[in-house]
Amino acid sequence: MYLKEFEIRWSDVDANRHLRNSAYIDFMSHTRMSFFGEKGFGQKHLAEMNLGPVALYERMYYFKEAFPGKPLRVSLQLKGLSEKGTFFKFVHNFYDHKGRNLGRCEMLGAWIDLKERKLVPLPKEFYSFLDGIDKTDDFRTITKEDTRKHGQFPKDLE
Repeated sequence: MYLKEFEIRWSDVDANRHLRNSAYIDFMSHTRMSFFGEKGFGQKHLAEMNLGPVALYERMYYFKEAFPGKPLRVSLQLKGLSEKGTFFKFVHNFYDHKGRNLGRCEMLGAWIDLKERKLVPLPKEFYSFLDGIDKTDDFRTITKEDTRKHGQFPKDLE
């Protein structure tokens, strides 16, 4: 399991003096991009492939508060991947300095062609890399239907 350690800064806390919910999102995003970068698929390489990750949803579960002064570790595991790699699902767990699980987030994402602004399958080299990431015990192949299973669709103003 990939783990990235963070210092909780003053700017990461809210009026309740605990880690603000948007900081969790920032730490997860940084964890993913750090992992990709360490494995040779950093922002420069993604740009060369004309490829960018987009978050479709992030579902957070909070178990305990996180406070400044002690390091926070964020994990990364692959929970799902579509057959062509267009869609992916990651799970991030948040741990305090003693290894206690403070929160968890499941996120569904997809890959977008940065010029066409459309969802695209992954190039073979990147698909192989993603498929090789540490997987959760409940890993499964994602279908397009899985991306809409929560029944959320756009509804424009009239």
